[in-house]
Amino acid sequence: MRGNSFCLASLALALAAGWQPVQAASFDCAKSEKADEKAICADRALNDQDVEMAVLYTQLKPLLGMGARGDMEDAQVAWLKQREACGSDRACLGKAYEERVQQLRSGFEALAKRGPF
Repeated sequence: MRGNSFCLASLALALAAGWQPVQAASFDCAKSEKADEKAICADRALNDQDVEMAVLYTQLKPLLGMGARGDMEDAQVAWLKQREACGSDRACLGKAYEERVQQLRSGFEALAKRGPF
């Protein structure tokens, strides 16, 4: 019971302070200088997409063999260049995230098909 009281008190304090996330999962918003990063930091939906992409990437990467892991890293670098090319265009950024998240999910699906683990 005491733990629940602490969690509720922490949540209430955060809400009362007007807490807002200041960092997307894959980069520090306080240090962002690029137009794409600034747009992501300013838009909650894009921030959430960035978090989802970063979590999927981080979880999938160690599950792959070295060759596949290198290919995935190369694909991520290429995707980051694509994202940067969007600049502050939120529609372009959203589409880029949708495509990358789908690619990463496909990586998990391919692993699952190979099973058993």
